[in-house]
Amino acid sequence: MVRKRSELPEVGDLVIGNVVKTFEYGAYVRLEEFRSYEAYLPWSEVSSKWVRDVKEFVREGQKIVAKVIRVDRKKKQVDISLKRVSDSEQKRKLLEWKRAQRAEKLLEVVASKLGKTLDSAYEEVGWKLEDVYGEIFKGLELTAYQGEEVLRKVGIAEEWIGPIMDELKKHIEVRKVKVRGLLVLTSAGPDGVSKVKEVLLKPLSMLGNKLDRNTLIKVYTIGAPRYVVEVISTDYKQAEKVLNDYVSMAQNIAKTSNVTYSFERKY
Repeated sequence: MVRKRSELPEVGDLVIGNVVKTFEYGAYVRLEEFRSYEAYLPWSEVSSKWVRDVKEFVREGQKIVAKVIRVDRKKKQVDISLKRVSDSEQKRKLLEWKRAQRAEKLLEVVASKLGKTLDSAYEEVGWKLEDVYGEIFKGLELTAYQGEEVLRKVGIAEEWIGPIMDELKKHIEVRKVKVRGLLVLTSAGPDGVSKVKEVLLKPLSMLGNKLDRNTLIKVYTIGAPRYVVEVISTDYKQAEKVLNDYVSMAQNIAKTSNVTYSFERKY
C-alpha cells in the first residue's frame, strides 16, 4: 500500500481516502497513505450545497480526495473536508497517487528480487529519493533518463542499483525529442570537398565532450550539397542548444574556409 513517511498528515495536505462508514452526521474515511488510519469527514465539510443526507454525496467503498482541516496529534484525530478540494487539486492529487503507486510497485518488485521487504525498499531507496527530489517516482524517472549515477548520488547501495535499472527499462519509457536543420554547403576550389567535410565534421569533434549521455548529434547527406544536422535528446532545451552551437561553429568554419553556407531550420 502506498504510504507517507509520517504517521499523520499535516493541516492543508491533500489525502486519498476510502469511505468505510457513513452515518447521519458524517463519515469515516480510511487514509490510504497513512497506514489505513481513519479520519472523520463532518457533514458540514461534505459539500458546499445543503446536505440533507451524507449518503447522497459519499458512499461506502468510494475513493475520494480530501483536504486535512484539523489534526490532534495527542489524540491522533484527523478531520478532513471534501468541499474544500478544488477540481485542479483533485486532479493533481490523483496524478500524484498514481505515480506513487507506480513507484511502490517497482520498489516491491526489486525488493522481492533481492529477498528484501517493501519496508526495506522504502528505507534504503524510496525515502532517499524523496528527500532529494520531493517524490519517489520523480527520482526514478530522472534515473531512467540520466542513468544509475542518480541513485549513487543520493546514497543508494550498489546491490539495489542493477535491479532498479533493469525494472526501469521495463516500466518507464524514456521519451526523446528530435530537432534538425538543413545545411547547404558548396566550394568551387580544387579542395572543395575536403573543406565541406571540415565544415561538417569539425563542429562534431568540438562538441563531443560537451554532450551528455542522453544527447546524440549526427550529420548526413540527402544529396550534395544538402546536409542534415540532427540532434536527439531527452531534453528539448538541450537539443536546441546543441543544434544552435553546431550551426554557429559550422558557419564560422565556412567563413574562414571560403565555403558558401546557408542554413534552414526543419521541423
